[in-house]
Amino acid sequence: MDNLQHQRLELKYIIHEETACGVRDFVSSYLTLDAFGTRQADLSYPVHSLYLDSDDLAFYWHTINGNKNRYKLRLRYYEDWPASPVFFEIKRRMNAAISKQRGAVKRGAVDALLAGQLPDPKQLFFNEPTQMPALERFCELMQQHHAKPKAQVAYRREAWISTHDNSLRVTMDRQIQFAFEPAALLRTEIRNPLDVFPNSIVLELKFTGRFPDWFKELARCFNLWQCSAAKYVDGVTLLMESGMGIESPAASLLPETEEKLHLRRQNLEKSLRTNEPMPAI
Repeated sequence: MDNLQHQRLELKYIIHEETACGVRDFVSSYLTLDAFGTRQADLSYPVHSLYLDSDDLAFYWHTINGNKNRYKLRLRYYEDWPASPVFFEIKRRMNAAISKQRGAVKRGAVDALLAGQLPDPKQLFFNEPTQMPALERFCELMQQHHAKPKAQVAYRREAWISTHDNSLRVTMDRQIQFAFEPAALLRTEIRNPLDVFPNSIVLELKFTGRFPDWFKELARCFNLWQCSAAKYVDGVTLLMESGMGIESPAASLLPETEEKLHLRRQNLEKSLRTNEPMPAI
């Protein structure tokens, strides 16, 4: 079964390793370590995502401009093993709520899906009724926006989960890397990566129902300040500023949009230095 939080609220924070160790001790009183993390010495497992976008980076600019109803298209995978699944995901934000829809396929179906061809039922990784509708919707949005592979994001995730249901999840993402990737090679090696949040960790508190009282206590104990931490968006911003390009040169940006982009980057850098909240733009 695909153990996915289909709809949730989430709070993000940027922290450092010293704080992360304290957060781990605190959270372990309420949640249990994800099974994938228990197999690793650092309690974390690798996550790889291939993000799709249009040539004018419509999904990127929807986030930069603060659109209240926006989404991202991505392929998520965890290893190079040929028999492992590839998840085609739609991550949608409507105001403060996050919803996810995804379908998992065998690797042999990936290229055809990216070309708009739905898989044979035998190519589905899970025998669940939600899988094919998710893939159909993914293809519809992909074709509507002429979206194609743009970037690879990789990191190591430490995940803590509820022992009795899927209502609570706390994750800490380390070593977040970003690279331009125009092909669906689905490899775990990342070429010429940029460090999106150097020497920092992205902490996310995720919940599907009532806001837990102990989440509030966690934030108070460690003086956490909520901020934005969008791996794909901040990675694209870094790439533009590096001059490497992503098929949408920074020189072509509208002046008011370019100013907003640089303001976002300045606020991110300040948040990393001071652990203060990053203002919304």
